[in-house]
Amino acid sequence: MGIENFPASLSAAIQQGYLAREFQDGLESSIGYDATSDKEIFPARIGETLTKTRKGLKSPVTTPMNPTSNTNFDNGLTASTWSVEQYTMSIYQYGDTIDLNTVNEGVGIADQFLKNARTNGVQAMQSRDRIARNVLFGGASNGVGGYLGGNTRVRTTLTATGTTVSVDDIRGFQNVLSSTGQVVAISSTAGMTVTIGSSSYTVTAATADSTNVSTAPDGVSGTLTTSANVTVSDGTAGNAVVASTAPLVIRPNNRLTTAALAAGDTLGIQNVLAGVAALRRNNVPTINGAYNCYLDDLQLLGLFRDADFKELYRGAYQSDTYRHGTVFEILGVRFVPTTEAPQQAAISTAAGPIHRALLLGQGALVRGDYANTGNMDIPDVDRSLLELVDGVAMVTREPLDRLKQIIAQSWYWIGGFALPTDVTANTTIIPTATNSYLKRGVVIESLGTDGNAAA
Repeated sequence: MGIENFPASLSAAIQQGYLAREFQDGLESSIGYDATSDKEIFPARIGETLTKTRKGLKSPVTTPMNPTSNTNFDNGLTASTWSVEQYTMSIYQYGDTIDLNTVNEGVGIADQFLKNARTNGVQAMQSRDRIARNVLFGGASNGVGGYLGGNTRVRTTLTATGTTVSVDDIRGFQNVLSSTGQVVAISSTAGMTVTIGSSSYTVTAATADSTNVSTAPDGVSGTLTTSANVTVSDGTAGNAVVASTAPLVIRPNNRLTTAALAAGDTLGIQNVLAGVAALRRNNVPTINGAYNCYLDDLQLLGLFRDADFKELYRGAYQSDTYRHGTVFEILGVRFVPTTEAPQQAAISTAAGPIHRALLLGQGALVRGDYANTGNMDIPDVDRSLLELVDGVAMVTREPLDRLKQIIAQSWYWIGGFALPTDVTANTTIIPTATNSYLKRGVVIESLGTDGNAAA
């Protein structure tokens, strides 16, 4: 396939790189969840799944050596080692295409050619960003749930004490990390400590419902089986169900579940600061000097109306924060408005729709780009017809139809995302560390507010 097979009006656009520039502009047109990911190359010829091992540290030594034991070849020392944990990354291929009929398009051919390239770029960017968002919240790739996992509520009140509790979302309750750092399914020998209502239980099984009725974004409704009977008071509909290893979910006014959010529970700066404190307790590194907080504009509007936030900015209404309300930094947090934040319909009509901000630190997400994307083993292929931008390949195919009129403009990306865990960063290593598997992000749930609400 050579460039000489394209209409003359398009050859210059291809040769001078206009297509690549249009495609790249689309990919870089907005900041999203993918921007927080650590980029890695997924090697070729190893299969579709890669298991990576993250090593922990050794506990600090605070007890002096006994001089009388400083003998023999070991000097009285007993060898110790560091712990490990594993996470799995799977890659898939994503892509789309658009056709251009060079005859029907007429005199505007070159312009539409470039517009198609830009449209493909925007679609590729948005697609990859949404995949990143879904992994962050849902965690399908790591087996232990995303940053919404392990945090749900009882859906149906028990009629009597029993070992089966119906919950709104079983994500985050299905697997645990073994002593060797591997993800294993929960069982009678590998149970998970879970607080149901006000008491602690050991969950030994999580079973999805045949018909999913979860209200959570991409949630999976089901039942949890416990090793001991759950009391009716604990198994009452609406009670919180939280795994001991669940990531932190913050709600205004200390609401225990999503369904408990009530009118007036909008985002406040104190909620954000509580999330920052949790990340700092785990010594999570910042992203270029600040934590990224992704939120939608209605949640951001609630923040602007928060009394503490307005007090902080009293007399500073001409600041860029108030004048533009776009990306801004305050108190170690970089607020990034996005239209990709998960939207959830109101559980209680009196309360309104639920909005979720996600506060992230460095390393919360890992993106793997397949090493052979854009590579061709076929000799004599015109490389000017394939552009590689940030791991995404744009392919322009010459007209192959009988009338030599239809050009195909396509893109594809081969890769995947993973959520690494930080179990080894326990209290023996970091005294202020939490017990969460996923420590590098915090979800903040709240109601939004509209432009007509009272200030």
